[in-house]
Amino acid sequence: MSAILLSRIIGTVIFGLIGFFSGTPIHNYLISFWATYPFTNGITVVICIVIFMLIGYILSPWISVKPVQAISRGLGKSSPQALFSGLIGLIISLIISALLAYPVSLLPEPFGQFMPLVVVVVLGYLGMTLFFSRNQEFLNIFRSFSNKMTTKGSRTQVDGEHRVLVDTSAIIDGRIADIAKTGFLTGTLIVPRFVLNELQYVSDSADSLRRQRGRRGMDVLTELQHDDKTTVIISDIDVEGVREVDDRLVVLARQMRCPILTNDYNLNRIAELQGVRVLNINDLANAVKVILLPGESFDIRVIQEGKEFNQGVGYLDDGTMVVVENGQRYLNKDVSVTVTKILQTSAGRMIFAKPEVE
Repeated sequence: MSAILLSRIIGTVIFGLIGFFSGTPIHNYLISFWATYPFTNGITVVICIVIFMLIGYILSPWISVKPVQAISRGLGKSSPQALFSGLIGLIISLIISALLAYPVSLLPEPFGQFMPLVVVVVLGYLGMTLFFSRNQEFLNIFRSFSNKMTTKGSRTQVDGEHRVLVDTSAIIDGRIADIAKTGFLTGTLIVPRFVLNELQYVSDSADSLRRQRGRRGMDVLTELQHDDKTTVIISDIDVEGVREVDDRLVVLARQMRCPILTNDYNLNRIAELQGVRVLNINDLANAVKVILLPGESFDIRVIQEGKEFNQGVGYLDDGTMVVVENGQRYLNKDVSVTVTKILQTSAGRMIFAKPEVE
């Protein structure tokens, strides 16, 4: 039996009893108001019972089940942290209401009778709403206060256990799993639920390339969760009033005071403009590339022709392009070369070299 049907049955019975006990007073009132009232007391009672039962059948779900379902849906979309903050706000507001109840009860009649109840309801609602909507700010204040009360050694330990928000692009890129295995990526990786939803949307894309990238991101996330060196948390934390994923990440990073791990150039720029620290995998890859100086020698395989006449092109293990002068004749061969010049461009580092044996 559904909750709505059960509420209709109970409401019909309760309202029917109300109609039964109200029938006689209503009959007496109608006789005094309407001298030629045609119905007897019994008929009036029956009519009242039927009318009240119909009212109970119609209104019962709207005064019992429907409000509870609406509240349940609202609470189901909220994170445990927000619900706990709302509970704390309600408790604090009720304590304040209890302290104000006696002074308010001393007001002149009739205000002294109902104003304490009004104060409790209003302050309870305001306290719960305030703490519920601003839960992250209050949590940051509490953490800041806790950090100040700890010793210097404790602060060092807490600061070391930092958190990192992960963007969809960093998961799809895949290199995050390799970086985590090396142990250089410390702390807790937080993947918001809306980032996971975006990753799932990419995985279900009609475009085959996007679908493959999304599924690779799912595999990378699963690999990270099974890695003992990395802690990954799928969090329901979210921000209200912001629809775009990048904007939500920036707002969350500002509230949580943690960096964003991303591969997205636009997100990188937006976050930096708003004072949010960014961990860019591409910047890391450029930073760890092999540094070669003019005059150094190394071996490379020439895999294609260059743009200029008689040039050959090869690549280092980190993807750095090496342009070999007079290297066209070494196509698909390994050759020892000497660095002549290094050019840093917006696209990355480019090395010019010449064969050691002409």
